[in-house]
Parts: sequence; C-alpha cells; structure tokens
Amino acid sequence: MWKLKIAEGGPWLKSGNNHIGRETWEFDQNFGSNEEREAVNSAREEFRKNRFRVRHTSDILARMQLAKENNFSLDLQKATDGNPVDTNLNTVSEILRKALSYFSAIQAHDGHWPGDFPGPLFTTATMIIVLYVTESLIITLSTEHRKEICRYLYNRQNIDGGWGLHAEGESSMLSTALNYTALRLIGESVDDGPDMSMPKARKWIHDHGGATMIPILGKVWLSVLGVFEWSGVNPIPPEFFLLPSLVPIQPGRLWSHFRMAFIPMSYLYGKKFVGPITRLVMSLREEIHIHPYKKIDWKQARKLCAKEDVYNPHTWLQECLSDCLYSFGEPFLTRWPTSHMRSKALRQIAEFLKYEDENSQYICIGAAQKALSMLCCWIENPYSDAFKYHLARVSDFLWVGEDGMKVRVCAGQLWDVAFAVQAILACNIAEEYGSTLKKAHDFLKASQIMDNPSGDFSRKYRHISKGGWAFQVADQGWQVSDCTAEALKALLLLSKFSPGIAGDQMETCRFHYAVNVLLSLQNANGGYGTWELARTYPWMEIFNMTEIYADIMVEHQYVECTSSVIQALALFRQKYPGHRKDEIDQCIRRATEFIEKLQNDDGSWFGSWGICFTYGTWFAIEGLSAVGQNYGNSTSIQKACKFLLSKQLRNGGWGESHLSSRTKYTFAAFVFGKNCDMPILMLKICFIDCLALLHSEFTRLSKCPNPKQAYTNLDGEKSHIVNTAWAMLALMKAGQVERDPTPLHKAARLIMSMQLSNGDFPQEEMIGSFLKNGPLCYMAYRNIFPIWALGQYQKLVLH
Repeated sequence: MWKLKIAEGGPWLKSGNNHIGRETWEFDQNFGSNEEREAVNSAREEFRKNRFRVRHTSDILARMQLAKENNFSLDLQKATDGNPVDTNLNTVSEILRKALSYFSAIQAHDGHWPGDFPGPLFTTATMIIVLYVTESLIITLSTEHRKEICRYLYNRQNIDGGWGLHAEGESSMLSTALNYTALRLIGESVDDGPDMSMPKARKWIHDHGGATMIPILGKVWLSVLGVFEWSGVNPIPPEFFLLPSLVPIQPGRLWSHFRMAFIPMSYLYGKKFVGPITRLVMSLREEIHIHPYKKIDWKQARKLCAKEDVYNPHTWLQECLSDCLYSFGEPFLTRWPTSHMRSKALRQIAEFLKYEDENSQYICIGAAQKALSMLCCWIENPYSDAFKYHLARVSDFLWVGEDGMKVRVCAGQLWDVAFAVQAILACNIAEEYGSTLKKAHDFLKASQIMDNPSGDFSRKYRHISKGGWAFQVADQGWQVSDCTAEALKALLLLSKFSPGIAGDQMETCRFHYAVNVLLSLQNANGGYGTWELARTYPWMEIFNMTEIYADIMVEHQYVECTSSVIQALALFRQKYPGHRKDEIDQCIRRATEFIEKLQNDDGSWFGSWGICFTYGTWFAIEGLSAVGQNYGNSTSIQKACKFLLSKQLRNGGWGESHLSSRTKYTFAAFVFGKNCDMPILMLKICFIDCLALLHSEFTRLSKCPNPKQAYTNLDGEKSHIVNTAWAMLALMKAGQVERDPTPLHKAARLIMSMQLSNGDFPQEEMIGSFLKNGPLCYMAYRNIFPIWALGQYQKLVLH
C-alpha cells in the first residue's frame, strides 16, 4: 500500500528548513490494515467506473491516512441525507464544527494540508521521456510506480481514445501522442490496456493527422526521444540568450514560467540533442506517424498543429520570423565562423540553468521546467552530483490518488495554508481549533524565504525574495506576490490572538521583510503580477509560440494579485502605522486605481488564476473594501454586486465553467487574428513606433464589450460549491446583509445541504485557472471556501 511521507529528507537532498511541506509517496507492502487496503481498492474501482461522469478524485488515499494519524474516524461512504437545511444559528454552528473537525483531521503534522494538484495531462509523459532518455527510468520508478502511472494514464483516457489537455478537456494531439509514447516507454505493448486502450489511442493519433500535428512543446519532446526530427521544429535559437537586456525578446525579460521553459528548450534545440535510438524508439517512429518516417516532409511538419490543440494560433509575423530563422538564421549560426556564438550561448545557458537548479534546491519553478532542466543537466554531465540531486527531487512531483500516480505540475502547500487560516479565523468558533491554528501558524513562519537568490541575482534575472513566500515550499525559493500577501494577511490576523490559542507571533523584522518584497513588486501602472515585475511589453505576446496557451510571454498584472497586496498592506498599516507609511499609502492608492480601471462594463472583473469572473470579482471587492469602499460610496462595488446577483442560479448557488477563462481578448489575437478589423495597423507593424500604438489601442478595445468574453455557466445550470462561496464572500463584504440577505440565505442553504456525513464537501469541477486555457484543480478549496463563507455568514448575517 502507498504511504504518504511528510517533511522527510533523504540522500541527495538539501533543505533550508528541514523539508517543511515536502510530500512524497513510498510503496510499503506491509503498510495499512486489510480493511484499509480494501477501502483503497474500492475507491479505485469506484473512480474507474464513474470516471467519465466524475472527472476528479477526492484524494481518498492521502486523506484516509492523515485522518488515521490524527485519530479521526473517516467515513468513506460520505453520503448526505438530502434533507432541507435550516439556516439558523445552531444548524450553521453544527455544520461548521463538522467541517472544521474534518479539515483539522486531514492536516499534516508539519501544519499544511497535503493534496493533489491536477492540471495539464502531459506533465507525467514529459518526465517519463526524460527518465527514459537518461536511462534512469528503472532506478527512479519501481514496478509499483509504473503500475500506478499506467492506472492513471488509462483512467484519464477519453472515450474516443485520446487524452485532453486537462481532465475535463476534449482530446488533444499533445496529450494523446505524449501519453501514448509514455505508456510504451514504461512497458505497455501496442495492444495493451483495458478496452483496447493502446490501439484506440493510436487510431485517434492517426485519424487526426499523426504526430506531425503535435504542438511545438510536443515536437521538442518527441525530437529529444528520437521519434521526431529537429528539422521539423520551428527554430528556438539559444543565441537569443546573448542579446543585450535592452532587447525586448531577450529571454531574461520574459515571464518567469515561460522563460524557465524557453531557455532549456533553446539549449536542446541548439544541441539538436537526441537520446539513444533503441528498438522501441524505432518502433514508435512507425506507430505514431501516418507516413513512413523517412518520407515525412519535416520542413512542412514544423508548421502543422492539430485544430484540437490550437487555442492561440501563430501570427503571420511570427510565421515570417520563423521562416527567416529556419531558412537563413539557422544555417548562418551553425557554420563557421558564427558557430562560436552558439557554443558561447550553450555554455552560458548551462551556467544559468545550474544557478537556477541550485537556488531552487533542484525543484525548479514547475514540473515542465523541472523535466527540461534535468535533461539539460544530464546532457552536460550524466555522472554529475547535480543530476543526482535532480533525480532525488522527482518524487516531490509524484502524487497517488484513486486514479493512480501522476506528475503534478507543482503543489500549493503555502497557498492553501494561507487561505485555510483565514477561513478558520472567519468563524466564531475558531478558538476551539487552537491546535490546528498553531500548526498552521508554525508552517507559515517556517515557510518564509529568508534569503535572496545567491550571488548577483539580478544578472540571473531574479528578483529579491528575502521575506517572501513561494506558492509551494520555501526550498523552491520563488517568491510570489499574492502568496506573500496572503501569508502576511494570515500572520497578521493570527497575531491578534493570544499565543495560547494561535502560537507565538512572528518577529517584527520578518513582517518588515515581507512588506519590502510587496513594495518592490508593484509595477508602474499600479498593478501586481505574480513572480516578478513586468520586464517587457505586452505586444511581445505576438511571438507566443506555444499554440495551447495565451498571455504566456509577459508578466501581466492581475486583479487577484493586486487585491491581495492591498489587503495585506492595509492590515499591516493598522498594526505598524509608522513603518514606511508614505510608501505604503502611495502603493495602496495606485493599486486601488489599477483595480478600478480593470472593471468590465457589466461590473465584473476577469480572474486569471481562478474561474473566473466570480473569482476576479470577489478579489476586487475584497481589495476595494480594504481601503474603505462600500456599496454606499463606490459605484464599482454597486456594479459588482449587480453582476454577481444576476448570475445566481435558481438553487441559490453560482456555477461558472472553465470556458469563461478561455474567452478573454489577447493582444496577439486582436492585432493579428483572422477577423482583425484594423488592417491599417497590420501594415504599420513594420515600424517600431507602431507597437506602442498597437498596445494602447488594444488596451482601449479590450475594455469595450466583447462578445467573446462571457461568463459561462456549467452545463445544466449546475452550481459549484466554491463559486458559490466566493460569491457569498464578495456580497457579504459589499454589505449585501444590510440591503437584502435573501440571496445569502439561499446560497448558505445550498452549501450546507452539500456537506457530506463526515464533514467533507464534494469535489467538483476544476476551479483554478492558468494561462486562460489551463484549468487547475485545487483539492483543498472544497473545504476552505465553504468554511470561510459559512463562518462569515454566521458572523455577519445570523448575528
């Protein structure tokens, strides 16, 4: 049986805080009782049978083990009685106690809430390709690992034989070709799988044009494996790394997540690296292509992409640039005497990646970047200690659920804890859960990043991090604006309680460090991005080569991050009114203006990291309320309330689909899309000063009504418990209680009726978002936000 291990180290591992927050799984054939093994097998079978109706797991394996460690009897039947629920004080208190008792029971001993973080369905495959190419597959993934990975990949296969970009998505060439390949690499034969899974996958690939139709990310990975040719990949010149920092396309100026994928991909492209051509690789060449491998027109293949995968089409300018680089640039750069520039660029990239590996303790910024960096490390020296450090961190990304074992895109330990603390403290009965609060408090303090990146970090394109918090664990080292803000908020709220209830307060200087990070991350327009300041221009999105994601090139600014910072600084200003007062006042004022300018005509705000208009509007209202705005004095809040109330469903809830996130205008689509109504601007693109014009015009039009930007309900007008909680929190903050509490009563009644008998709430559709086309599933949200909403409801409405 699989055993979840928390905050444990091991060989070839380093940590600055004793591995706080680390989650790994170990197979132990003697672990667990017979009853527990039967429960796990039952959960697996239940998921398999219902996988096309219920797309997400409930994290039963982890939660069952955590509950046992906390002496909590976990009822896995989890049925609701279906009876109507009264919204009186006693009933709400009873439901909150059940919810908080359950939530406390699944807290780990180091203070965080372990959980899966489902997202893209291709990250498992890319890690397997790296392990296969580096001949590390068998030593890293045991037979039991490979068995669970097969279970996961088969469980996530769609009825038509393909795999989607995510669990709720229709089949795509990227996920299908990569996952089919991964299954072959871990030992599955061409005819294996339940219900002829492998032949069905192969048929889907062939029916949709074969693997030459895969997006560029897949082209890179298949080229590395040797089942695609580098001549079929649009150029990714490593020489870009040698450009002066003043050049907008210099990789150091790009958004951190894209940068940390683009740079190692350019290294692989520059090397034209191909792994060992084994008999299996030769077989795959024939299995995934519809034409004989030697007869494929690779020059033409580089421009192909399956229509199922194209979310962000290439612009004509991008195609022209790629053609020039392919026909003229690449031949020029690979021949003497200019070939020395390539050698120099590859050396500098290798040094850069080594720096990033060391400063993230080999965790890297995410799973996609981890796989790429680990492969580059192996290419530089297969026997290096650095590669051993990399291999030791692979297990940090593996997660076991009812659906099997996957490679998570990352984890969100810190993010969940920061929200969880605020949710618990929103309840009148928070003091009854002092032990839970103390552990969470200790986790927050232990997770603060206490140093900047090493050396002259600005030359490595890194921002200050001392005093910040990462999305996941401190060892990873990448500070995030909203994670820092939400952690700071939680700590400031905890400081209002006695040490006997919440534990000892963090040192004052560490609060100051956090504020310094937040002040340093504000952009010129008053808004906040995620990891860093914006370093290049929005028009750079016209060079987005990914096809599957939008707004990936630039560090954009977001209503959520900006609101989190406003709230944190407003709380900090109350506790420490004399510390950097003028700077904080100015920061809050500019951030508030930024949020007000982002509001859509219908009163909503677009949420980029959650789904979607509900999420963005909740954050905006929280931020504006933190500076004293309310329904009576703010037209922005009035419009926002009108918007939210207009989206309430008949059952009292809100239910927004991830399709809402896909519909926002992007800069590249506006300028270069097929339906662009401004051809004169397309002609002027030849002139550099036109780029500023394009940006200003895009900004103007993006605020106009856009038929493609729309709130989209879940199918069948279905509600979502987390959307409902966000809307409740927003309306209560905006003073809906005083105007008409009826919508709040209806929403609270719905949430309460959805509670399961063990205190849990049901896992529903994906509720997070990433780059508009990448929904994510935050497993703890189903507990955190119903608790938060009902706690505020009890406090503000019933009292």
